[in-house]
Amino acid sequence: MAVNLVNPTGLPQIDSYHQVAVATGSKLVFLAGQVAWDADGATVGEGDLAAQVEQCYLNVATALAGAGATFEDVAKVTVYVVGWTPDKMSLFLEGAARASAKLGVTPVLPAATLVGVAALDVPEHLVEIEATAVLD
Repeated sequence: MAVNLVNPTGLPQIDSYHQVAVATGSKLVFLAGQVAWDADGATVGEGDLAAQVEQCYLNVATALAGAGATFEDVAKVTVYVVGWTPDKMSLFLEGAARASAKLGVTPVLPAATLVGVAALDVPEHLVEIEATAVLD
């Protein structure tokens, strides 16, 4: 496997991601930020953060598959959430868990950054997720 996820001693042990991703592969896959659009371009879950997170992760999985990758190959994700406040974390985690269940995968917790933003591409979108994967 090209990505080894690590939580080094001396850094906080976070349940929702790893602090470090060590990549040894030779092929990098950069995904554009994925929003809560279905395959036809319609917004899924308008006003529902958990539903939009779920759809974003499903779209990330589809994009990864198109590059011959899976979530196990992901080294880093960056998440942008409109109007982020810490009380929204439970909705974010709910959406991620639902996506994992639909995909039949154990949640992989790569290095991650979550950024609160004022707005995204269209007013209906509450979250956007981009990812970088590494393949052997």
